[in-house]
Amino acid sequence: MTSEPEQQSGVGTQDAFQRLWTPHRMAYIQGENKPTGPGADDGCPFCSIPAKSDEDGLVVRRGELVYAVLNLYPYTGGHTMVVPYRHVADYTDLTADETAELAELTKQAMTALRTASGAHGFNIGMNQGTVAGAGIAAHLHQHIVPRWGGDTNFMPVVGHTKVLPQLLADTRKMLAEAWPTA
Repeated sequence: MTSEPEQQSGVGTQDAFQRLWTPHRMAYIQGENKPTGPGADDGCPFCSIPAKSDEDGLVVRRGELVYAVLNLYPYTGGHTMVVPYRHVADYTDLTADETAELAELTKQAMTALRTASGAHGFNIGMNQGTVAGAGIAAHLHQHIVPRWGGDTNFMPVVGHTKVLPQLLADTRKMLAEAWPTA
């Protein structure tokens, strides 16, 4: 359904663009939940999440050494991260057991996302260091971003806006229920 753009007077230069307001993104832009320093006691959200309930922390699965959690500022619905409990910044500093469990929970997350949402593919990776794009560089985390055919549209490219069709709490519940058993 196409509608005529609403012209608004008195609010700046008129244009033909409609507005999609996303005030929840302002928390991310202003740095809410960002650590004040590199230490575990400097407000690291990845260190505080495990003390919360699964629902409050958006935790999908807890392992012995790592856990899976939904991204609070997702790129797509179901954007999950696998995070070591230990406050460690660099992938090379993980123990062999942490590395193995991180890989296993990544595989399980892919299986759960395929089951729960029919994901066609994934972007998986880590940003190591601030200069590499890590939003929280002091605590390693691996992103698992589900993708679907045709999911790239004008919104992120032109509008710098991501449209998410489901609330995070609902996504967490759906993904936790679809998580494979060992």
